[in-house]
Amino acid sequence: MSLIKKLAGETAIYGISSILGRLLNYVILTPYLTNVFLTGEYGVISDMYTYVALIMVILTYRMETAFFRFASREKDLSNAFSTASFSIFFTTIIFVVVMLLSAQPIAELLKYPDHKDYVIWFILVLAFDALSVIPFAKLRLENRPIKFAVLKVLNILVNIFFIIFFLEICPILIRSGFEGMKLIFDVNNRIAYIFISNMLASLVVVLALLPEYLKIKLQFDANLWKKMLGYAMPLILVGIAGVINQLISVPMLKELLPYEFDENMSIAGKYAAVAKIAILMSLFIQAFNYAAEPFFFRNADRSDSHKIYADVGQAFALVGSVVFLGIMLYLDVIKYFIGSDFRENLTIVPLLLIAYFFLGLYYNFSIWYKLTDRTEIGAWIAIGGAIITLSINFTLIPQIGYTAPAWAAVVCYAFMALTSWIIGRKYYPIAYPIGRMLAYIGLAILCWQGSLLLLPFFGEHIAIQFGIKTLIMISFLGILYLLEKQKIKELIA
Repeated sequence: MSLIKKLAGETAIYGISSILGRLLNYVILTPYLTNVFLTGEYGVISDMYTYVALIMVILTYRMETAFFRFASREKDLSNAFSTASFSIFFTTIIFVVVMLLSAQPIAELLKYPDHKDYVIWFILVLAFDALSVIPFAKLRLENRPIKFAVLKVLNILVNIFFIIFFLEICPILIRSGFEGMKLIFDVNNRIAYIFISNMLASLVVVLALLPEYLKIKLQFDANLWKKMLGYAMPLILVGIAGVINQLISVPMLKELLPYEFDENMSIAGKYAAVAKIAILMSLFIQAFNYAAEPFFFRNADRSDSHKIYADVGQAFALVGSVVFLGIMLYLDVIKYFIGSDFRENLTIVPLLLIAYFFLGLYYNFSIWYKLTDRTEIGAWIAIGGAIITLSINFTLIPQIGYTAPAWAAVVCYAFMALTSWIIGRKYYPIAYPIGRMLAYIGLAILCWQGSLLLLPFFGEHIAIQFGIKTLIMISFLGILYLLEKQKIKELIA
């Protein structure tokens, strides 16, 4: 079996966990939440999750990537695992204590002064998620994607269960005379139960990962820890910049739109919901990254590693272009997975899909600074992307509103991919077939635009429209196969 085929298999397993989990989230939770909550309330939920992602980067200080690096290179997985785990455990304890003591000021800073409880629940979510980071990284490095997938899906299922329990079952029981349920459910604070459900789901995953923790040797290698921190510190900046680039849209819409606070939150909620339509491209990239990062480290010492990495980049671009076209051709169906009040400005969907495509290219191109221990250069590239994101949003949100964050994402990720590729050619030259990789997404965009011109000539009958779109998709796949027949055979051989 070729290494690319092996990577594809692992990506598929990680993808199944991501896709199953996210589809459960997407098919059940997104339609449910966008119908149960008002747009402004959904904006609050999205706003809070932005801060969680940002703090998570700081709380875990990219120790999982440092774990990959030192467990792979120094061939001492046990020592790296125990050292990284103890480090995360102690810093998490400190974080929880400090943040709980500061919960009220934090709530006021976030403009939710009456909801200190939001902050408390999220502190616990962050703590439990942080404790699961290194065990999950160990599963990836040891090629155990199935257990990884099962636990990720379990997290989503438990989350959905508790959300339905709190928001549906508890009110029914209270109306039926079970007064005791009022002790655990407050009908006037429904948003909090989204966060409580997440906390409980994260706790269940930590408990399920206890067998991995029980394998820890009671050892802490201070010298190794210093090396891991030195390697990971610049990656914290990369992670923070990544969160800014991916999730800062909602907070910035909240702050920069020229309307009243409630209206701003309503628009931010609509943006967050519509952005979820780009979920499949995001899922593909996430699944790829789960599999690719340990894959790159494991194969760094091979004599043909550069060719392998070039093939991986080409394979990503090919599949990514298929995902883009599939979503855009069937957007008129996919849009019904969000509530009717949230379906405004679907024009941001293609922008976000293109942005995610460039993000995936960046993940491919940026592996050089992790393999060559030049993570500080990666930090500067990510900071540059964050500056672009913030600058465009600050400038354009007051002018064009809703679509500014999507344009910011496209420019940011294109810059990061291009810069990483250019600098990487100096430090770790890989012969990526750039022309072909860009041709794939270019052809996908042409096919999508062609469908917009062609479909009006066939009327509005749903079956006919669906058939034409399917023919376009099949034609696109056929063209790709004819162009890359030999390469596809090599990759899957």
